[in-house]
Amino acid sequence: MRSALLKERRKTPRRAINRVAQYYSGAGALPRSCMITDISDSGARLYCESGMPDLFILWVVGEDGEERRDCRVVWRLGGELGIEFVGRQR
Repeated sequence: MRSALLKERRKTPRRAINRVAQYYSGAGALPRSCMITDISDSGARLYCESGMPDLFILWVVGEDGEERRDCRVVWRLGGELGIEFVGRQR
């Protein structure tokens, strides 16, 4: 019974990356830093010490190049938040 409660409910599996990323809250806004703790094809879990808007652009640079995604916050818990990627990759 307990294993049924711990079953993964996400649409796509997440992988831990613990990588610093930048986010932009709008046109002309300066980038701010956040930490991505895990990521999937459909979203990610972030940690951010500053207030993050409900909609923003996330910029991630990694071994495979860089990626910019439009994002929407789906949950918040202190400095942690879950985001969903919306639209297409930039």
